[in-house]
Amino acid sequence: MRRIIPSLSALQIATVPVRSLYSQLVEDHYNNPRNVGKLDKTDPNVGTGLRGAPECGDMTQMQVKVNPETMIIEDVKFKAFGCGSAIAASSYASQAIRGKTVAEALQLTNKRIAQELSLPPVKLHCSMLAQETIQAAVENYLSKNPSLKTKVHKSKTQSANAVPKSDTVSGASAL
Repeated sequence: MRRIIPSLSALQIATVPVRSLYSQLVEDHYNNPRNVGKLDKTDPNVGTGLRGAPECGDMTQMQVKVNPETMIIEDVKFKAFGCGSAIAASSYASQAIRGKTVAEALQLTNKRIAQELSLPPVKLHCSMLAQETIQAAVENYLSKNPSLKTKVHKSKTQSANAVPKSDTVSGASAL
């Protein structure tokens, strides 16, 4: 005896709500990434970092434009080739460091990015990629401006306890 199993039509399938595996913040940054683009890497005030995640093939380039007088990151641009979590992590991180000092930007950790985006453990390499790319961009900037390294070190020590916990980026803590 054959059993007939009713099936859903294409229209019914299209209207069935699907619960996303990602947080709303990840979806927002993936669908509407902030600060996508590039800066002039020959500008002495621009640092460029490029990193990849061998686990999955994700690649991210992050650029920071720093005011040498204040050491504040005035502009940030990124390009990412990878999964939605990698794009979202880079977008979130770029927004979190804009307007911060270089020392404050270096305090943004992959754990903080992952926590704010509610990334699952299997996607932690995406937040690590964002953190490492920021660090590489800052290192590149400082290699172009070696006299400013001591300024960053002093600022890093002073800002360690002064980072405001209530700064928000799209409803999440900034650093």
